Amino acid sequence: MGGRDPLRYFRLEARELVDQISAGVLDLDQRPGPEPVGRLLRVAHTLKGAARVVKQKEIADRAHAFEDILVPHRSGDAPLAAEEMRELLRLNDEIAAQVALLEAPPPPEAPEPPEQPAAAAGEPAVRPAAPDPAPVPVSAPQPPPAPEPLSGPGRATTSDLDELLDAIGETNAQMMPLRDGCGTMERLHRSAEALSDQLRAGRSAVDGPVRVSAERLAAELGSASRRFTDAVDQIVRGLDDVRAKAEGLRLVPAGSIFTTLRRAVRDAADAEGRRVRFVSRGADIRMGAHLLSPASGAFLHVVRNAVVHGIEPEPERLTAGKPAEGTVTFEVERRGRWALFRCSDDGRGFDLAALRRTAQERGMLGPGDPPPADRELLDLVLHGGISTSPKVTEVAGRGIGMDAVRDVAAQLHGEVRVRSTPGEGATVELVIPLTLLSMTGLMVEAGGATATVPLDAVRGCLRLSAAEAATATSSGRILYDGSAAPFLPLAEVLYTGDTVPDVPGTGAAVVLNCTAGTLAIGVDRLCGTSALVARPLPDLAPASPIISSVSVEADGRPRLVLDPEGLATEVLRRHGSGAGTAASPAAEPLPVLVVDDSLTTRMLERSILESAGYQVELAASGEEGLEKARASRYGLVLSDIDMPGIDGFTLVERIRADPELSGVPCVLVSSRAGAEDRERGRSAGADAYVVKGEFDQEELLAHIRRLVVRS
Repeated sequence: MGGRDPLRYFRLEARELVDQISAGVLDLDQRPGPEPVGRLLRVAHTLKGAARVVKQKEIADRAHAFEDILVPHRSGDAPLAAEEMRELLRLNDEIAAQVALLEAPPPPEAPEPPEQPAAAAGEPAVRPAAPDPAPVPVSAPQPPPAPEPLSGPGRATTSDLDELLDAIGETNAQMMPLRDGCGTMERLHRSAEALSDQLRAGRSAVDGPVRVSAERLAAELGSASRRFTDAVDQIVRGLDDVRAKAEGLRLVPAGSIFTTLRRAVRDAADAEGRRVRFVSRGADIRMGAHLLSPASGAFLHVVRNAVVHGIEPEPERLTAGKPAEGTVTFEVERRGRWALFRCSDDGRGFDLAALRRTAQERGMLGPGDPPPADRELLDLVLHGGISTSPKVTEVAGRGIGMDAVRDVAAQLHGEVRVRSTPGEGATVELVIPLTLLSMTGLMVEAGGATATVPLDAVRGCLRLSAAEAATATSSGRILYDGSAAPFLPLAEVLYTGDTVPDVPGTGAAVVLNCTAGTLAIGVDRLCGTSALVARPLPDLAPASPIISSVSVEADGRPRLVLDPEGLATEVLRRHGSGAGTAASPAAEPLPVLVVDDSLTTRMLERSILESAGYQVELAASGEEGLEKARASRYGLVLSDIDMPGIDGFTLVERIRADPELSGVPCVLVSSRAGAEDRERGRSAGADAYVVKGEFDQEELLAHIRRLVVRS
């Protein structure tokens, strides 16, 4: 086991197994069945065996008790009783606490005892036996350790990894003379071969031994050149592999914080006597631990508040036509150089009346002040110390939840956004700049320079003939997927203010999706895809807005990573806002109003639109939709047709008849697919008509990008 630290490898294994048990218990709570039970049994059994090997009896006993609860449920789909789930969670917490105690640094090794005098004749030579690793005593159940989803035994610190990456970069740079030496050796080899050929052709002009020596020299130089080149290539590949692994350790998957948040939701729901499901997305997005760790701590408060303040008791949900089980959704997205963390719930939303009373009691609203708008009230939540909970409990009521998010945003130079719809739910978003992220990029060459485009922004690529490239460059547009997209040769923006090198012209177009819409850049050639780690540009190296970050090649050379949003801005600056389907990204789209009497449809459409970056407000009837449209500014109205009272056709007609609203774009979404209904929609003034039976998310978003009004 290693003389200095007999628990070294057990700590590594135990922490990993505890994480698997934590996630497995929460899986079992939501999806009972023999498969998750069997998986948990295997993990618990492995932990029990490992603990017994290193004489950690307390951990082994709890793992055994864990097994005892699960064994009767190895067959059948019946869920575990509530008491059994609580006992599993309690045992899991105690095991985690035990493992956390073992992770404390071991005490310094005691000095060697002084030599004992030699034993007298006939006396046994006795030395004290080294004690076995003592089990950690537990006098009472202990609380689980503070969540540490991003660090564990054996994980190198960020500074250590940065030093390693710097050392690899320096070593790669030092390899440059060796690479040059390979070229020199190859040139010498070719020269020796040429000399040998000349001597052989000269026949008797030179003695035979000289000719033989020249041939031997050429052969030896060729052999040495191959060995030298192979050795250098092997070293470079090894360094590249080490660099890639170190970069991977430097970044952490966002899913590493999901188990902690999921457990927080489960515990809060159990404390409040509610049924709540936790949904997560974006687990594979990798970023620096220094971003994930504070975000995790902040959203622990947010998800608890979503359960306690947002999710209604079951009878109240059923009365409102909602599922008995509430849902808290946590998502992580990467948007260019930004990371977005979003927590949303399908509960009652913020209690605006209670917020107004609390703000007045705290002196945030004066008695003579005009009533604040809903948005202003929600902004007050971010000022801290405001809670609408009537009592302080273990999970909420102190008004510190939004404080934590606000502080993290300030710490990481980010932004917090809060949205709420009464009766529909609330959303809290944290947007922070990325300092290091992993991505797959499309490498392109333009004007002799190589750059990388984030692959998740690439919609497609087109091969262009010389005539097509010339036409696209002169017109500033290119035809793609049936519509004209703005077009700009990449070399023109890479070499702003300089003469573009004389290299082969544009041979391909890369079509990009961005917030503004669809655009295309012209490149000389496509160079394939590669995984990379992007870093921010140094403060002393300002660059064009089309550059988002930089990646470092294996040989230490930097490669520019392009920003699709910056490219869109440049395209519009050169060609104007009417150049194609894109609109100025500097102008934020106004909120979209979704009108539908079906809760399911409203929530689905809201999810689609919010995922695409739009703010969304909801109305459950045509009458409510018309009232909201008259009270606020919207960039677009998305409405169902068949609704009680004012139907979708009538709603669009009344919007068109109102001088204040007549310019608001309207899209009808309906299960009616007949030509007569489509014609009636056009006659009413609808700008687009989408059939639910033929529903295409991309088609809907394309209509909205084309039509939505921006502030």
